[in-house]
Amino acid sequence: MAGASLLTLLDDIAMLLDDVAVLSKVAAKKTAGVLGDDLAVNAEQLSGGLKADRELPVVWAVFKGSMLNKAILVPIALLLSYFLPMVIMPLLMLGGAYLCYEGFEKVWHKFFHNDKHIEQHEELVSALQDENIDITLYEKDKIKGAIRTDFILSAEIIIIALGTVADKPITTQISVLIFIAILMTVGVYGLVAGIVKIDDGGLLLIKDKSVNLWGKSKRALGYFMIAFAPKLMKFLAFAGTVAMWLVGGSLITHGIPAFHHTIEIAINFASNLPIFSGFLVAITPLLIDLFVGFVLGAILVFISLAVMKVAKKIKN
Repeated sequence: MAGASLLTLLDDIAMLLDDVAVLSKVAAKKTAGVLGDDLAVNAEQLSGGLKADRELPVVWAVFKGSMLNKAILVPIALLLSYFLPMVIMPLLMLGGAYLCYEGFEKVWHKFFHNDKHIEQHEELVSALQDENIDITLYEKDKIKGAIRTDFILSAEIIIIALGTVADKPITTQISVLIFIAILMTVGVYGLVAGIVKIDDGGLLLIKDKSVNLWGKSKRALGYFMIAFAPKLMKFLAFAGTVAMWLVGGSLITHGIPAFHHTIEIAINFASNLPIFSGFLVAITPLLIDLFVGFVLGAILVFISLAVMKVAKKIKN
């Protein structure tokens, strides 16, 4: 009897692992789009303003913060989906609104406070060159900001993954969410670590002074990597901002039925066009999400500026 019970237990475990593997694959596919946004946002936030020997420690600190975020979010998501499923979408929309605000605030600050931004950048460059100046506080602020943004993106990843296993047993839900949480975190910050060290890898390659073909090829690749790194960082700065509007806008449009109807009408219209209908059907929801994210971000920034202006007058 004991042997039969053990075999039954092993069979149940094998079936559970098989279900987890299949459902994890489905959840990974559905969260892949958020993974791209997460990568762009975090790489942009962690690029620039750090000494070369501090880049990986900062990425490691944000990685640990991201794992802590998911360790908090997974049980909360499971509890909310069981006891209060109706509050999940409003919370996600609140997080989406914050991403829209943060994205537009960066653009506003760059275009309307550019002189101050340039001055701060020059001060930061001087600080980085001065070995006697401790920039620990700057690093801590950068880490906190990245972890704060990661919390919202992680929440979306967890909720999307939860949606694929909502009708499955609780053991399967827990296993899939833990697997997705670890996979996405390792994937994002592994790539981020590689991105921020591209230029250092290039410097390492050009140190090879050998005159053979292999040495010349290494130096050519090294010079290309050094030239490519700042261009990639600029692109990620742009992509990270757009990703904030896309993710934030999608959270808003998914939570408001009127937007669903609008998107459906736009997709139906695009599908009936004589040319490029497939392409337009694919990008129409993204363009609407982007537009909603941009407009909402602008509204929130202007409200914030008005509130600060009134508060300043009251204080004076």
